[in-house]
Amino acid sequence: MAKKAKPAASTPSLFDQLDPPAPSADTPAPPALPTKPADVPGLPDDIPADWKAALGPETDKPYWAGLMRFLAAERSTHDVFPPEPDVFNAFRFTSLKAVEVLLLGQDPYPTPGVAHGLCFSVLPGVRLPASLRNIYRELRDDVGATPVPHGYLATWAKRGVLMLNACLTVRSGEPNSHAGKGWEAFTDAAIRAVNALPRPVVFLLWGSYAQKKEKLIDSTRHVVIKGVHPSPLSADKGFFGSRPFSKINAALAAAGRKPIDWQLPEDPGV
Repeated sequence: MAKKAKPAASTPSLFDQLDPPAPSADTPAPPALPTKPADVPGLPDDIPADWKAALGPETDKPYWAGLMRFLAAERSTHDVFPPEPDVFNAFRFTSLKAVEVLLLGQDPYPTPGVAHGLCFSVLPGVRLPASLRNIYRELRDDVGATPVPHGYLATWAKRGVLMLNACLTVRSGEPNSHAGKGWEAFTDAAIRAVNALPRPVVFLLWGSYAQKKEKLIDSTRHVVIKGVHPSPLSADKGFFGSRPFSKINAALAAAGRKPIDWQLPEDPGV
């Protein structure tokens, strides 16, 4: 009688599913995410909750601590504008969910008593800067809005125009003096947050500086309007007659959104 063949020994596979070893009580916990030092302020408490959710993580990044310490040192030795309570006004006046238009400026006016945290806007009682006078002229010619005697643009912000400077502070008398200190990373994050909204937004980029930010915007979902800056150095080279305000409203209407009422009140109502 033939002998029965022995079954072949099985060879363990590298892909055999083995139960993972139980974690040891001595296993170290994963490293905690970095957080800002205790002496570094975060976002103000009165910023809308949606902006806090979008931008709060920025305050845990290394650049934020450096930026806040730089600003503290600047304010201890120089006049810095706008005043500290006004630095984040663009976010206070226009919550993330309310943004219909993003108007991007470069940095605040470096003159005492002028800047208050909204790009191109000035406090009531301040003489209109040349760029703003040119904006009012084009506003009248474009949509027939009656020019007002003040340059306080908070009404636009409350109607859905996020009026954001790329740098949120400046040293007195020194334009662009706070460039490269960290604000650009923060405001780029704000632009990305607007870009991530699930509905179309209109981005208005005046001048070459603002237009460098176009790379942060998905133009297949949003509308980007580019044009010459309203500065008196360039307004005659294509700003006048560019009709940005009616273009914005046409884009909003095409997306099923409510157009912006560009008429400012005679009384700024501050």
